[in-house]
Amino acid sequence: MTVSETLLGWYDANARALPWRALPGDPPPDPYRVWLSEIMLQQTTVAAAKPYFQKFAERWPNVEALAAADEADVMAAWAGLGYYARARNLYACARAVVADHGGRFPETEEGLRTLPGVGAYTGAAIAAIAFGEPAAVVDANVERVVARLRAIETPLPRARPEIGRIAEELTPRDRAGDFAQAMMDLGATVCTARNPDCPACPLRTECAAADTGDPAAYPVKPAKKAKPVKRGTAFWLEREGEVLLVRRPARGMLGGMRALPSGAWAEIAPGLADAPVAAEWEARGTVSHVFTHFALELDVVAASGLTREAVEGEWWPIDAIEDAGLPTLFAKAAALARAQRGDDE
Repeated sequence: MTVSETLLGWYDANARALPWRALPGDPPPDPYRVWLSEIMLQQTTVAAAKPYFQKFAERWPNVEALAAADEADVMAAWAGLGYYARARNLYACARAVVADHGGRFPETEEGLRTLPGVGAYTGAAIAAIAFGEPAAVVDANVERVVARLRAIETPLPRARPEIGRIAEELTPRDRAGDFAQAMMDLGATVCTARNPDCPACPLRTECAAADTGDPAAYPVKPAKKAKPVKRGTAFWLEREGEVLLVRRPARGMLGGMRALPSGAWAEIAPGLADAPVAAEWEARGTVSHVFTHFALELDVVAASGLTREAVEGEWWPIDAIEDAGLPTLFAKAAALARAQRGDDE
């Protein structure tokens, strides 16, 4: 049997039941749900994406509903999932599908890649899973499986073109979507990054890395570089049971999200340089957060007693701060400020 035949037989018996997936033998999946899940799964685990997918699918059950939504509502619903450019692209893509394609997703990998936020991997995944196009789908799980099958010695990311060529060779013309999901499931449940379960693997006899006795050494990765650390200040400004929130610029980190006022993030702590008003600011502590390219230490300071002084932003009820859709970084800062506030009262 070929690798694809063996793996598809394993998938028929072991496919994970996921809310966006059509299992083997089911009718084809809704392209909208496939697209929504693939955008959410970019750099995010299945466990983290599941509740967000269900929330979005219930609130906006089709692409027309999502395109008609208020962008601020979409961004707030995404809060906590991270990588917020995905949410902006999600909304832009929904509007493009409705405006330019009559509410129907293009059915080819090439056509899908013309949409906002749809790159090489996402286009291939949607084309294969939703439309059955024989596109090679390579995510981190597939990358790991292929690198181990052939014991590829070239380190990542230089190995990716070779891995892509091999994945393309392995992808069958029939059931390409099931094959892609089978590879993902194998990587997620059996051929895991640490402690792969080689005895349970349907491709054990085909795997060159298993024959080396150290399959976890593949894919070969370069040494990690230490992330630079930046510093910033978040300002908790309250009055009459409300706290000041601002909308971050559309472009840039956490773009378009509600947040506490915060100045620039830099190597040197900015202190009170970007305070929204002159006030007696008191330190509340520091929260840490790790982004893709740097770590952030965010000092939290607080002031209260402000009158109806004109200040840019939105006054939000403190008791309903969880409903503001703050990204994780600022949710941490708000929780710290509220905890210290409780100590003071």
